[in-house]
Amino acid sequence: MNQVHQQLDERKKMILKAIVDDYIETAEPVGSKTLVSRHQLPVSSATIRNEMADLEEMGYLEQPHTSAGRIPSDLGYRTYVDNLMEVEALPDEQARTIRTVLKENMSEVTGLIRKASQLLSDQTQYASLALSPKCCKNHLQQIKMLMIEPGRALVVVVLSAGLVKDRMVRIPDLVDSSQLAQIANAIEEGLHGMPLDDITLVAVSAAGKHAPLPDSLLNQVLYEAYISIKQADNLEVYMAGSNKLLAYPEFADISRARTTLDVLAKEGMVAGYLNEGIGEEPANSAYMIRIGQEIALSGLENCSFITTTYRIGDTVAGRIGVIGPRRMAYAKVISNINFVRMNLNDQIRSLSSGSDQMEDDRTL
Repeated sequence: MNQVHQQLDERKKMILKAIVDDYIETAEPVGSKTLVSRHQLPVSSATIRNEMADLEEMGYLEQPHTSAGRIPSDLGYRTYVDNLMEVEALPDEQARTIRTVLKENMSEVTGLIRKASQLLSDQTQYASLALSPKCCKNHLQQIKMLMIEPGRALVVVVLSAGLVKDRMVRIPDLVDSSQLAQIANAIEEGLHGMPLDDITLVAVSAAGKHAPLPDSLLNQVLYEAYISIKQADNLEVYMAGSNKLLAYPEFADISRARTTLDVLAKEGMVAGYLNEGIGEEPANSAYMIRIGQEIALSGLENCSFITTTYRIGDTVAGRIGVIGPRRMAYAKVISNINFVRMNLNDQIRSLSSGSDQMEDDRTL
């Protein structure tokens, strides 16, 4: 890639940047006359046409069959984001909005991640994805079992660092809310602080065995509690704003839009992709950009994907990102994603500190 970059002199870089900027803004193929009139370039239209032809031959531009103008190729976008793009600080008003919204959602980490994902979608007007936290040292902090109606209960599991997961379960109709609470209290007292990897059905059963219920009923409730605890550590994907993609002309074709949305709907596959290589990023890498064919999920070739990581303590715990057309406003997205990452990490750190203090108080 660097060898190709060296072939671009300053004039070609200037023209390529102008074409990408214009195409991002207008979604229309860019011609030489447009470049001269919009950017006051110090060269003639004929010279620009020659340079554009060279850039096309070198693989930086493409020419749609229906237009004399050019659009950037994947290589053109890659060169733009690596060498030509200008990223500015987030405007003060947007910065205040992000800080305020994240501070209002300080109750637990999972809610923070969801809200951060929604914020990114709202601020960029693209789809956003976030991977639920995954920590190798997660331990059980609390478990609550709340009666919704006879035969149905909500199991709420609180893990280390304030991670909260809930699951609706079926329970025997004869079990009442008081008995449920006693079972949950017994499990929490017996397993509090135990790493999730060490929690077995035998351990859950032993913790709750003295609850005042016949074994046939008690075992059903204990099994549902066990499954809820183990599933609390499963990877999840929080998505926001996928419908926003339909506003862009790239997805006006129904078949292309359906293909893209169908891929994003496959949460297990998307979670696996987001989880790949977490913790292996270079220390100086605040974000990662994948463009078109660089996205290793079949069906997203017409998209670009910008992701960053967030931390719980010193551990990289998950990813959050924005997905949109290849004609993405990269600089705007990067400004937002960098600011959200910094504030999200700050809020998680504050939340974790509060959780640690509660843990210390509990042991006194």
